[in-house]
Amino acid sequence: MVKVRVSFAPPPDASYDILIGRGLLGELPALLSRACAAARYAVIADSHVAELYGKNLVAGLHDGRLSADLFTFPAGEWNKSRDTWAGLTDRLLTAGVGRDAAIVALGGGVAGDVAGFVAATYLRGVPYVQLPTTLLAMIDSSIGGKTGVDLPAGKNLVGAFHQPRLVVADLDVLATLPAVHLAAGMAEALKHGVIADAAYFGFLEAEHRAALARDGTVLDRVVARSVEIKAGVVARDEREAGLRAVLNFGHTVAHAIETVAKYEVPHGEAVAIGMAHEARLAERLGIAAAGTADRVRLALEHYQLPLDLPDTAPIDDLIAAMHRDKKARGGEVRFALPRRVGEMHADAGGGWTTPVPEQAVRGVLTGG
Repeated sequence: MVKVRVSFAPPPDASYDILIGRGLLGELPALLSRACAAARYAVIADSHVAELYGKNLVAGLHDGRLSADLFTFPAGEWNKSRDTWAGLTDRLLTAGVGRDAAIVALGGGVAGDVAGFVAATYLRGVPYVQLPTTLLAMIDSSIGGKTGVDLPAGKNLVGAFHQPRLVVADLDVLATLPAVHLAAGMAEALKHGVIADAAYFGFLEAEHRAALARDGTVLDRVVARSVEIKAGVVARDEREAGLRAVLNFGHTVAHAIETVAKYEVPHGEAVAIGMAHEARLAERLGIAAAGTADRVRLALEHYQLPLDLPDTAPIDDLIAAMHRDKKARGGEVRFALPRRVGEMHADAGGGWTTPVPEQAVRGVLTGG
């Protein structure tokens, strides 16, 4: 088992461990008792993961003499909504779940974000644990305490920072992950290489066939290194006041695609498209070294990820959605852009996002 610590300076001390290994869900009663003791556990999962893992997980907690109940919601990014949040909190209240309880977020990024937001707001906040079941959630969304829901106007526009007490990444669950979702997770792994570690990016380039074939040694390294990178950034900037913005490489375009296409494009695929376009934008602006965009695009292609904008996302609508992005300031769309693979651009004032004229954004999106 690998343990990565997300360390924050007290007070308050919101530090926690990320555990990476195989068979960890079988050890969950002991892990919860040590890291997040509670009188009762409310396990929140979508309808798909509830059938795959949720029922057995709750039974295992009962066998470990822990009180636990399963609360589900319909699967799908479009259900990451205020209605889902309201329905879950109402059901927790009806079930008599009190402030001495804890939430267990079981599933991919949607379940983690929704369940985390429930934990952040229910009875003004209860503790929670992340149990990610997708590669993307293991290496990215389960780490850092960002919780929230989507609105018709945009992605993650209502939410809160609420750090988990523990993250448990059981690599065995990746065996049931559909190939398209495995590739989507690799988009975030490639992003981590671009923003922080050129050698890791090179490893991902070289091992793309093994990764897609679910080679255990390769996936173990992918999860461990990506978790280290994400945890390191988050520990230095919990509330995205500075450095944490680098994690948004590819996400300004990605979130616009998801919003405009009504979440028909999976997040990881949207990030791949976003990185392809934002790397090209960085070169056009003279920020990125020549060849950076081609290298990023080729790596994405190796992982069978899309590079082109979907037909369901007109460029005018994308630009309008970008103006509603959380990084926008003073009416300007801002991007986190690379200087080269392994290094992000910072301005003279130490800021990690760059305002970009609409004409330049439009030019890259149109391929002009």
